[in-house]
Amino acid sequence: MAVSFMPVRSGHKEIETLQLQGLQWTVAHAYNHSPFYRKRLEAAGVTPDTIRSLNDLRRLPFTSADDLQIDYPFPLRAVPFEKIVRIHASSGTTGKRKVLSYTQKDIDDWATMFARCYEMAGLTREDRVQIAVGYGLWTAGVGFQLGCERFGAMAVPVGPANTDIHCQMLVDLQSTVFCSTASMALLMAEEIERRGLRDRIALRTIIFGAERHSLRMRRRIQDITGVEHIFDIPGLTELYGPGTGLECRIHEGVHYWADYYILEVLNPDTLEPVAPGEVGEMVVTTLRKEAAPLIRYRTRDLTRLLPEPCPCGNPLPRHDHILGRSDDMFTFRAVNIYPGQIDHVLSTIAGVGSEYQVHLFHREDGRDVMRIKVERALGADGSQDERIADAVASEIRWKILVRAQVEVVDFGTLPRTDRKSRRVFDHRRP
Repeated sequence: MAVSFMPVRSGHKEIETLQLQGLQWTVAHAYNHSPFYRKRLEAAGVTPDTIRSLNDLRRLPFTSADDLQIDYPFPLRAVPFEKIVRIHASSGTTGKRKVLSYTQKDIDDWATMFARCYEMAGLTREDRVQIAVGYGLWTAGVGFQLGCERFGAMAVPVGPANTDIHCQMLVDLQSTVFCSTASMALLMAEEIERRGLRDRIALRTIIFGAERHSLRMRRRIQDITGVEHIFDIPGLTELYGPGTGLECRIHEGVHYWADYYILEVLNPDTLEPVAPGEVGEMVVTTLRKEAAPLIRYRTRDLTRLLPEPCPCGNPLPRHDHILGRSDDMFTFRAVNIYPGQIDHVLSTIAGVGSEYQVHLFHREDGRDVMRIKVERALGADGSQDERIADAVASEIRWKILVRAQVEVVDFGTLPRTDRKSRRVFDHRRP
């Protein structure tokens, strides 16, 4: 019988009990072993014995990426150095990387969470998982590999190599699963199509990590490769790394591992809870993390909770796909805009490809101008460019309440990348 990595007790009441126990442990652990947290908690008037219910979560202070910079190079550390077996890091906003520490238990917990992702995606031990994300200080590659090995499938750790190597491995090793950013998956899909490899590969599943993507991009990759399922996997270095949740085969939001962390969705300005189903900032509190526990950590990622039961029957709670970041927002003519809003508009218009760019300029009279470059869909008739441009401009005006100039360019004109695609280019001078 195959081993399951899902929690044995996963009903609502059982999860609440686990969360309260984990919250009490985390506050006590941070208070007793982290000078940083001890100072913060005492300033908030919180001691471990004051945490008696999940409602007491709101009494706890927030932490943010700025705190990781202040406490650099071992921020939030709550264990002796001899218990730290690994560090990972991601880029920071002030030049210093965000460095996070891991104990062996942290690594084991992360592996279990990631194995749970592969299980939810419907993989078996017969699958061959080709990993195309980065290795090194980043959590991505080693996280995908760690979970694959814990799950028991075959890992093919290629990393972000060139398309020649990836195509060779897909053909020679008959990999069934491909793990990458959405941009890398699109690049590979178009390469598979260009080389006529679809009938020579065994790919059935793609797992996206670390990059927001549009439904149109997802559909294009699926049409080219013929894969049965594409899954979105969230990932945050501060919260272990990728693997802290996955969308199920129903593809209606992301199930997250509520037995390992508490997820709040708050208004990023007031830091109060938003109404169920409304978009807000994801704030996380870990329940088992030893080396660098998180207490109400502001991720800046925007999402919404999905309170309805999932049709798949799994009782673990869900949040929506990451819709953007609160610090990715740009302001155009006094309107706050997130790239995800533009993604959504473009996904509804026939004849538009998956790739686009937004360019912002100042006119000579000082007014702002937005120019959106969109690719024509593969095989679309160039004679329809005017109609497409008018449709995009009209929907942007109707849905986002701003005017934009729209330029339709040939398919394949905009750059592809094996990393995250840059969408917004602000050429305005401060």
